[in-house]
Amino acid sequence: MPKTLPEIVEVPRMPFFMISGSGDPNGEEFAKATEALYSLSYAVRMSYKSDDVPAGNYEYTVFPLEGLWDLLDRSKPATDKSNFKYTIMIRQPDFLTEKGFDRFLEQTKRKKPNSYLEKVRFEQASDGLSCQMMHIGSFDDEPESFARMEAFCTEHGFIRSSKIHREIYLSDPRKTEPAKLKTVLRFPVNKH
Repeated sequence: MPKTLPEIVEVPRMPFFMISGSGDPNGEEFAKATEALYSLSYAVRMSYKSDDVPAGNYEYTVFPLEGLWDLLDRSKPATDKSNFKYTIMIRQPDFLTEKGFDRFLEQTKRKKPNSYLEKVRFEQASDGLSCQMMHIGSFDDEPESFARMEAFCTEHGFIRSSKIHREIYLSDPRKTEPAKLKTVLRFPVNKH
């Protein structure tokens, strides 16, 4: 769990369910995509109760929602949410295979139909060398944390290697007041 101060970390490869899209994350499309990721992730989580328990299965808590964020048009301000481009994802346990993904996808389509299930990909992702910190507060205040992270990198001989960044949502924005939201912020870096 990161602290509220920037740090440099090496993030290994991990399996994820992912959906890519664009536009305002407060809209219907983003909500449906998030719902698809969660229903599929809960199907995998509950598989230890099934007739065909996946090899290596163990009881765990569903991992938090994460998002990789970029802009469709870099000439527009980052505050224009309709200009957002994203890949949202939920990490999966290491026991999940491609065959298991197909099985749980079919099962979820039957039990919880959602057209966004068609867009889910099962892929490995690695952030590699990164700067990260815990941001506490509104999503709209994230630029202050990013500025602190970039200053930390400059001070310690690192340089941000991409405008894309990752957010890991540890709080449910529907149930948490904005000032108390906990979000891990991360972007890739290179040694300067």
